[in-house]
Amino acid sequence: MSTSHRPAGAPRMSSVLSSAFAEVPVIASIIGPQRLQNFIGAPARVCILASIPVGQLLKIVQLLGQAGKTVFVNVDSCPGLAQDKGALEFLKAMGAHGIVSTRLSLVEKGRPLGLLTMQKVFVTDRNNMRRSTDAIARGGPDLVEIMPSPIVARMTPEAKRGMSPFVAAGFVETAEDAAAALALGAVAVATSDPRLWDLRRDRLAALAPTATPTVRRSTT
Repeated sequence: MSTSHRPAGAPRMSSVLSSAFAEVPVIASIIGPQRLQNFIGAPARVCILASIPVGQLLKIVQLLGQAGKTVFVNVDSCPGLAQDKGALEFLKAMGAHGIVSTRLSLVEKGRPLGLLTMQKVFVTDRNNMRRSTDAIARGGPDLVEIMPSPIVARMTPEAKRGMSPFVAAGFVETAEDAAAALALGAVAVATSDPRLWDLRRDRLAALAPTATPTVRRSTT
């Protein structure tokens, strides 16, 4: 199987996510419970919960669900949460909408349970990029979280297609960072900075970098 394109049966971005990103293409990365109130009052509609102890997840997931938010849980980082199908069933039962993991096996188990899936990949070199693209082709996640965000500018069009639809994360520190990632093909950015959770698409479009015109030398 070619690793430059996802298979024909790979899922397109769900209507839930398309609608959520239509106006505010930002995912709030909530690391610990301290920023929950910031997110509840923010225009961003999607979040990733990370580093939340398993004993606190139920209350937090239900609170965010009542606020109309779409909730992903980072299965790899929440203390006390097992790395198996039972953990995914537990998250589904409490009302989580999706899961995030670097583990292909968990991504593959999520969809049959009706969970949205986001596969996190750390792109460190070309070999790593090829392995990640192959895993994504096999897992068919709803979203791919590419880290760090600046690496997207170094990826080939083929690699970006193989990892689409993708979210850029890591070092998204300004509105300009977010705009640059979207201009390179990201469907959204993920950031833990609450100052960026209200970035609307029209503002980001205005900040998008423009290509530098090519200066041709005269042949006369």
